[in-house]
Amino acid sequence: MPIAKMRFINIIVALQQNLNTLNDMDMKIFRTTVCCILLLVAASDAFSQRVEPIAYGNMNSWVVRNIKESAIIGGKKKTIYAIGPNTTINSNTPYKNMGGSPWGTSNVMAKVMGIVKTNNSVFRDIHPGHGHCAKMTTHIETCKALGIINIKVLAAGSIYLGDMKEPITGTKDGPKNVNWGIRFNKRPKALRYDYKIAAPGTKYRIKETGFSSKTTVPGQDYCITVLYLQKRTEDKKGNITAKRVGTLVVKYGKSTNWVNGATYEILYGDIRKNPHYNAATMGLRSCDYARNSKGKSVPVRETGWADADETPTHLILQFSSSHGGAYIGTPGNTFWVDNVALVY
Repeated sequence: MPIAKMRFINIIVALQQNLNTLNDMDMKIFRTTVCCILLLVAASDAFSQRVEPIAYGNMNSWVVRNIKESAIIGGKKKTIYAIGPNTTINSNTPYKNMGGSPWGTSNVMAKVMGIVKTNNSVFRDIHPGHGHCAKMTTHIETCKALGIINIKVLAAGSIYLGDMKEPITGTKDGPKNVNWGIRFNKRPKALRYDYKIAAPGTKYRIKETGFSSKTTVPGQDYCITVLYLQKRTEDKKGNITAKRVGTLVVKYGKSTNWVNGATYEILYGDIRKNPHYNAATMGLRSCDYARNSKGKSVPVRETGWADADETPTHLILQFSSSHGGAYIGTPGNTFWVDNVALVY
C-alpha cells in the first residue's frame, strides 16, 4: 500500500476514536480535514504515475503518399497515409517506416502481376483541441479491371507497432508481410489513449473477399485494442517462440464522443482465471509473423504463459476498426485514436 494512503488511514482512525467528543464546530473542521487529506492522497497518486508517450503516438505527424494506380484498373491517383515525420512522397516507391516511427498501418500498396493498387483505410483526421488523430474505418474497397470486372473486398482500418513490407504481391502475402511488434523490455502498468467510436451496431458482420459471394458472419462487429507483451526466443534455425508476459484487450461496440485519457490496466502472467479473460481475444496465439535475425518472416508461436514478474522482449499493440479476421467486419465501423502512451 502507498505510504500516503497508510498515513491517511492512520489519521482517520485517530480522528474517529474521538468523534464522540466533537461538537458541531469541531465536526465541520473534521469533515474539512478529511476532504483536504483526500485531495492530497489523490494528488500524491497522480504524481507517483509516470506517463511515457509512444513515439509519434500524438498522431500529429504524417507521411503523405501520392500513388498512381495502374491504367488497367482506372489509373487513379490515390493519397494514402503513414504515421511518421511530416513529409510527402510523390511516387510508387515501396514504403519503409521513416524517422524512427514504430507504427505500421493497413494502408498499403500492392503490385500483383505488375498491376499497382492501393488500400486506404487509415486517415489523418482532426481531434478538436488536440491537433490531428488517426481515423480507422471499415469499408468496401472496389476495383474495376478494364471497366468490366468489378471486385469488392472488405477492408478494416488498423494501426499497430511494427511495419509492413511493400509491395504486397498476392492475397496470401498480407499476413506474412507484417512484422508484428517492436523490441521492448519495460513493464508498464497500463495503456492510455484518447478515442472516439462510430459503430452501426448491426447484429451481424459480412465477409467479402473479392473472389466469392458476400456472406454474413454471426455476431456484432466492434472496434478493438490489443496489447501483448512477449518474451521471444529464436532458435538456430530462425524459428521464433514466445511466452506471454502481459495482456490487454478492449472492445468497443457502441458509438461514443471523444473520451480523453482512457486508461486500461495490463494483466501480467497467466490470466486464464481472471474474470475478464476471453480465450478468443486474449488466449495464446500462433498467427502473427515477425522477421527473425536472418530477415526472414516467420510465425511467432506462443508456447505458454510467463511468470507474472517476467521482463518482456517485445511489445505488440494494435488498434483496429473491426474484428474477426481478414475480409470480415461491418462497413462504417470507425475508430479514432490519439495520444497513445504507457503508464508506469
